[in-house]
Amino acid sequence: MLSSLSALEIAMVVLGAGGIGFSKAGFPGVSMLHVVLFAIVFGPKESTGVLLPLLVVGDLFAIRLFGQVADWTHVRRLLPPTLTGILIGWKMMGSLDEDIFRIVVGVIIMVLTVIQGLRMWRPEAFDSIPHSRWFALVLGLLAGMTTMLANAAGPVVALYLLAVSLPKWELIGTSAWLFLVLNLIKLPLSFNLGLITPSTLAVNVTFAAAVPMGMLAGRWLVHRVPQFWFNVILLAFTAIAAARLLGWF
Repeated sequence: MLSSLSALEIAMVVLGAGGIGFSKAGFPGVSMLHVVLFAIVFGPKESTGVLLPLLVVGDLFAIRLFGQVADWTHVRRLLPPTLTGILIGWKMMGSLDEDIFRIVVGVIIMVLTVIQGLRMWRPEAFDSIPHSRWFALVLGLLAGMTTMLANAAGPVVALYLLAVSLPKWELIGTSAWLFLVLNLIKLPLSFNLGLITPSTLAVNVTFAAAVPMGMLAGRWLVHRVPQFWFNVILLAFTAIAAARLLGWF
């Protein structure tokens, strides 16, 4: 797998791995870029196994930097439905063929891109969402399915944490701990599906250093670049890539 990558594909993998750290350092609009880039390079289904260990690396660094401030009430509330969603997604992955899986991933990315865009343009629209048990149940199930199928649950979890009015740094810390737990649980499931192999781990070892480098770059830029327009541009490119996965052009 590693030896067959072209120079362009290597550049895309480095950019995607760096994007993992970048998104966890305060640029949430980057959170789907690595999903799209890895899907283009490795294929939608196989890319989930390549990406997952790198996400764990990103989670560990995020906890080191931001995990001291976390609201464990919301972690405990989201975990049961999210774990159920992961098991549903795991069963779906074992039965979907590559073409259908590509469409599923494309739809997930497109829908979450729209949600992320709405969060940016009309953040007050989510203030009226009820902070009820059913809300945590529904979003937890959706987050579990999307994280298992496409490693793309960031916008769903962020929607919940914004709706319950968590401050910025508590939101980042809570999200970091939640995703570390979820991604560690997903590791044996992905291995069971044959998505994590010695060849995918070789890719992880080769490109893992790009994750903390991206996080350091994100920390440096977060106060120097207008985050809103940076995220708008990245969301636009993500939507275009999702449309390509769906075969729209």
